[in-house]
Amino acid sequence: MVSQIRIYTINRDMMDSWVKLFKEKLLPIHQKCGIPVERAWVNLDRSEFIWVRSFSSADEISIKEAEYFATPDRKALGDLPRTHIAKIEVRVVESVDIDPL
Repeated sequence: MVSQIRIYTINRDMMDSWVKLFKEKLLPIHQKCGIPVERAWVNLDRSEFIWVRSFSSADEISIKEAEYFATPDRKALGDLPRTHIAKIEVRVVESVDIDPL
């Protein structure tokens, strides 16, 4: 399994609108496409939305992303999500065992 840590810098004064859009529109599309969203956070100064989604393999990312963007619900949103976002950073990570020996 691999995960994406996604860090979105949200435009000033748009965080509440972004969180509402994410919860009400984007998250359900992820769920329909079988892309688990593991967790989401907002930093304390409310400028960054950080979230994690997971895939069975690195190869699955492009397949699931294409499926996501091809859905009628996502197409209907057009550029609305992007109007909230100033910058996107994505890191693909895999877990490591940190249990004591």
